[in-house]
Amino acid sequence: MSEHYYSKKTTTKSEEKSWSFRLRGYPFTFTTDNAVFSKKEVDFGSRLLIDSFTVPDVQGDVLDLGCGYGPVGLSLAKAFPDRQLVMVDVNERALELAKKNAEQNHIENVSILESDRLQSVSDKKFAAILTNPPIRAGKSVVHAMFEESEQVLHQKGELWVVIQKKQGAPSAKKKMEELFGNVEVVIKQKGYYILKSVKV
Repeated sequence: MSEHYYSKKTTTKSEEKSWSFRLRGYPFTFTTDNAVFSKKEVDFGSRLLIDSFTVPDVQGDVLDLGCGYGPVGLSLAKAFPDRQLVMVDVNERALELAKKNAEQNHIENVSILESDRLQSVSDKKFAAILTNPPIRAGKSVVHAMFEESEQVLHQKGELWVVIQKKQGAPSAKKKMEELFGNVEVVIKQKGYYILKSVKV
């Protein structure tokens, strides 16, 4: 089986690199590596998700589902210091990088956990969940992430998703509408959609 950024383990040679990037006005230093998603810069979709997100008026932690090396969760932890960010991923190398990036950017209001989808956090409840889903894992995996997210959101909690039109935004929008009874296109830019559903 070929390796992907959503594989648990990787045998791809490690070549860590560090670079600087600004997110929501804050400077960050990120260390990335081979076999993680968007290793050279924070991808456009994640940046759009980070910039668009507003915290719902609901108590509780925020979940970064499929956190990779951490740009979404860490930038939002910095922007919303009164919230705890829970960051999960299946990729062990990405998780180690996320922990390193939290440390080197002095961000403490995060917890970083290994989880295949939401397995490790299925007993928790969240005010919001954000995901830039692993499209290459297939529609069934992505839609299962939406289903599991709906289960662990507080009432009035929100699921935020970034997805390209050509990579399944219409079917993602339809699935979220089915699950939640509502879906909003928060923003469309360069073929990327930010979709939001509220648990009612």
